[in-house]
Amino acid sequence: MTHATPQASRTTTFGRVFLRLVFDGWRGMLGWIIGIAAVLGLYLPLYPSIASPQMTELLNNLPTELVEVLGYDDIVTGAGYTQATFFGLLGYVLMVIATTAWGAAFIAGTEETGRLELTLAHAVGRVQYAVESIAALLAKILVLALVVYVMIWALNEPSELNLSAVNLLAGTIAWASLGLLSGTAALAIGALSGRRMWAIAAGAGIAVISYVFDAVGNTNKDLQWLYNLSPYHWAYGNSPLAEGFDWPGFALVWALCAIFIGLTIAGLARRDILG
Repeated sequence: MTHATPQASRTTTFGRVFLRLVFDGWRGMLGWIIGIAAVLGLYLPLYPSIASPQMTELLNNLPTELVEVLGYDDIVTGAGYTQATFFGLLGYVLMVIATTAWGAAFIAGTEETGRLELTLAHAVGRVQYAVESIAALLAKILVLALVVYVMIWALNEPSELNLSAVNLLAGTIAWASLGLLSGTAALAIGALSGRRMWAIAAGAGIAVISYVFDAVGNTNKDLQWLYNLSPYHWAYGNSPLAEGFDWPGFALVWALCAIFIGLTIAGLARRDILG
């Protein structure tokens, strides 16, 4: 009679955590897809009525600082309108909420329910669990990014946005990267603390602070040094929908994500799991 070695047993479990985290929440994912599609379907077709001389005149009569804080300084262009209404505002909020919820649930949430302890007791290593949680988060983000890219491209011509395929890809990646940042922040704090509320606070907090630093920097040239501390500005500062890929800015966001990923793996590997 032969017995499976611990290594062989652990090999057979590889991928199960990933699949469970991805597919267990399929109803929630469907809800996020419907919500994002509804926002895009509601706002983007309105662009032809926005791109008018009357709107330009209205914006010219508003305080410059207010226009810049709202991100409306370029709203009469298709790229500026898409950025202001979706990528920079409603879409950003939806992505942050989704990824923060996922990141907080995958480790801290399962630990609080006792499911994490049970999973780790069944031949799943801590590093493996952390890595597969990160992979599941990335997979969900990629699904949302694909939906957003395809839908905006489908609405591009009917809504007269005149976006290029490459620049739209750049804008979508910037948006997805900011979602990944909030998600990995939630994962990291969840792995380090085991507390879901702390994880949620981390994911939402970094998004809010990032947005506020960018908005405050827009109000006064003397405060533009805050751009250096804002991942939101790193991703969107050079207007990817209009100018294309800003690799240095993207690299900064990804580097911060990598730090949170490292903290997730190290935190879960070394900390006592709450029973």
